[in-house]
Amino acid sequence: MSAADEILDIVDENDQVIGQSPRGEAYALGLRHRCVFVQARDAEGRIFVHRRTPAKLVFPSLHDMFVGGVVGAGESYDAAALREAEEELGVTGLPRPRHLFTFLYDNGSGRTWWSAVYEVRCELPVRPQTEEVAWHDFLSEAEVERRLTDWAWVPDGLAAYERLRAFRSTGS
Repeated sequence: MSAADEILDIVDENDQVIGQSPRGEAYALGLRHRCVFVQARDAEGRIFVHRRTPAKLVFPSLHDMFVGGVVGAGESYDAAALREAEEELGVTGLPRPRHLFTFLYDNGSGRTWWSAVYEVRCELPVRPQTEEVAWHDFLSEAEVERRLTDWAWVPDGLAAYERLRAFRSTGS
């Protein structure tokens, strides 16, 4: 099955399931669905950063400071966070990612999805999926901050990162 054929839950403005749709159709029609964003840090506290492959359905070839993706139909946010983190990092045996907060991402032009933000420590050697990740490295928080204006980033990841900075600064 291709990524475009994966079945997603379609949700309303309150994150309640109202239907299901193949991912490709959900993207094409701008149907609201669910995603997870997992900030992975290594033993030194550096953030896993990567550039997406050109073949990605959404935001091809852009940089991201999260691993993650869509939540499948009937799947919980927590299960999707662990699955996506292990798949994209190419590891097994990660600790369960810790949920921090959830927000409704809206790009202002009809693209909107519920976004659950997590964090996880990955002390395992990573072997990122070649279908998903074109380049990767663990960067310090200061280096990520320096690159925010230099590199092209996925817009939903930037929104999640800005909210994460605010979340951490208020201790909420």
